[in-house]
Amino acid sequence: MKMEEVFEKLRTLQDILSKKIALEQAKQEKPKILDTQKELLARMKKSFIERNQEYEKARVNEVELRNLLAEAEGMREKAEKHMDAISTQREYEALDKEIRDAAEKEQQYRKELQKEERLLSDLDEQMKQNTALIEQQEREFEDRRSGIESEIAAIDAQLEELAHSEKEISPDLDPEVFFKFERIVKNKGGRGIVAIKNGVCMGCHMILPAQFANQVRLGKEIVFCPYCSRILYYEESEDGEDEFFDTEDSGSLSDLDDLEEDFDEEEEEEEKINIDYEE
Repeated sequence: MKMEEVFEKLRTLQDILSKKIALEQAKQEKPKILDTQKELLARMKKSFIERNQEYEKARVNEVELRNLLAEAEGMREKAEKHMDAISTQREYEALDKEIRDAAEKEQQYRKELQKEERLLSDLDEQMKQNTALIEQQEREFEDRRSGIESEIAAIDAQLEELAHSEKEISPDLDPEVFFKFERIVKNKGGRGIVAIKNGVCMGCHMILPAQFANQVRLGKEIVFCPYCSRILYYEESEDGEDEFFDTEDSGSLSDLDDLEEDFDEEEEEEEKINIDYEE
């Protein structure tokens, strides 16, 4: 197979791999949307539980205040009934004080009871609103989860199609080149094969040694850029003039074996494959 055919297959493979990478990233991001909504739902449920605890506490206080109010009312009414039976000033003063103390407690308990009743009413309204919001969020969460599952299924179908297309191309390429090219595309933003124009790599825009550029121009083998590790192919300059390369003061290209160790290193976000050339 001619090198031009190889380059064309690599360009096709590049498109496939770029789409594959983008789809895989999108697939990874989809569940994160659910995680955010799930966290929001958990906070709402926690808030509801806290409000419910406050409500139960206020309800207990309300019952106690009602009992205290009833007790104060009973004491005042009992003292008022005894008022007609007193015979001395001292008894009158003692009974009057008892009535006044009971009335003050009655008024105090009634105010506190009204306060608790307002609190209960507010908490009850908040809990009703929270319940409605939680139910709405749960419905939205289920709808969103169902939608995301459908989207992921669609992505999986696209990935399966791309994998099939990839398998159709891969047998025509050297397995080592295929492996390296796949990692380059992944680490270089979807661009694994670029042109060399006027002795400059169009991927990293570095000036290449003349003999190296000549070797790319001959197109007899796959050549990797020594700076950005992308595969290079020759492309004439825009003015159409042939380029002259002085090979006397340039180095020679190392073969692909020199890249082996670099590809075996731990993969990083910005992986670089260094190719040594002899001075």
